[in-house]
Amino acid sequence: MNRFSLALAHAIARVTETALGPYQTAVIRIGFAATWLMFLLREFPHRQEMYGPDGPWSWDLARQLIANNRAFTALMWSDSQLWFECVFALAVLSSVLLMIGWRTRTMSVLFMIGVLSLQNRSVFMGDGGDNVLHLMAVYLVFTRCGQVWSLDARRARRGRAASGREIPGDTGESGPVGPVLWALLGLALVAVTLTGKIDGGWLGGWLTVFWGLWAVQGLWWAAGRRPRTEQSRILLDVVANLAHNAALAVIMAEACLIYATAGWYKIQGSRWQDGTAVYYPLHLDYFSPWPALSDLLTAHGTMVLLVTYGTVVVQVAFPFTLFNRRVKNVLLAVMMTEHAVIAVVLGLPFFSLAMIAADAVFLPTSFLRRVGGWAARTRGGGFPGRARTVPGPRGQRPLSSEPAEGTHVGFGA
Repeated sequence: MNRFSLALAHAIARVTETALGPYQTAVIRIGFAATWLMFLLREFPHRQEMYGPDGPWSWDLARQLIANNRAFTALMWSDSQLWFECVFALAVLSSVLLMIGWRTRTMSVLFMIGVLSLQNRSVFMGDGGDNVLHLMAVYLVFTRCGQVWSLDARRARRGRAASGREIPGDTGESGPVGPVLWALLGLALVAVTLTGKIDGGWLGGWLTVFWGLWAVQGLWWAAGRRPRTEQSRILLDVVANLAHNAALAVIMAEACLIYATAGWYKIQGSRWQDGTAVYYPLHLDYFSPWPALSDLLTAHGTMVLLVTYGTVVVQVAFPFTLFNRRVKNVLLAVMMTEHAVIAVVLGLPFFSLAMIAADAVFLPTSFLRRVGGWAARTRGGGFPGRARTVPGPRGQRPLSSEPAEGTHVGFGA
């Protein structure tokens, strides 16, 4: 077997046997869930005007738009105030539970339902950050984002410590709570299907998606409960790894596309070409929560010129730096800093948080492990916990929620 064949076999084995980037996907899960949660809590007093049945974008107008674009939103199932409050509460609760990593497979689906339901109800309420959150909520459903830094990971670690054996694909979602939750959601799907709340559309549309996710979850649970179906569990684990790695690749490609598109469009603008584009938004009342700070930043023309050109260069160049670890890490730090500045200076905190969460997919694994270690020491153990040992055929072997070395995606460790 030649070198190419060996490399190909190694690559295939890696993407099928391992869910890559466990720390990166955990950060994305926590980042986007926290961003959405903070947005909902801040806008809680204004939820009626933004998404309620009596808002400026009326329920009838939203229904007409949904009938044309076939977007999903549970808020179109009823125009009652009680139903709106239930959906809003579901969005908040699913964000909290996904952020802490409780039943991440189920919560990722409910999180997506909450995001799509509110955002598609009032399409003119969002900005660029909302669009990123919209897409990432869908992608997260296909990732195994609860491998680390989650309650599921801690539950899986304790289960392995108690049984003394590794279960293929175990993510800590065992126990009676999972089947009960699965049954309740199945009843809800039956009710929605029989009442025709979701338009089937082409090949079933969203109805097929939800029934498919529900069936896969049941199949996964059934395969894990029967000792004679270990081979089936391994097969499901391979399929889950492939879906996870494909979704992770899509998330990376999406982040690169966002920056590349933004950079190349900026190049075509005359204000970006002459180096004055940054000046104007800093002097708009809507984007100037701190007028004195905006005046300070734009007091020197050279500074405005450097920031304007620097923004374009970083956005255009970033996708090409992924092949060089050190340059990529430097530009990544610059972009995250830029978003932090935008959050403060322009008063766009949720846009910046969404972009920083998307950028986190490129953070080095070694850095994320150190951050996790610092957080664990700060709170006296944290989710990762201490490595435990259980009896094995060769004496004591470590047992921890941390994935084994060599299972991390190569983002510049």
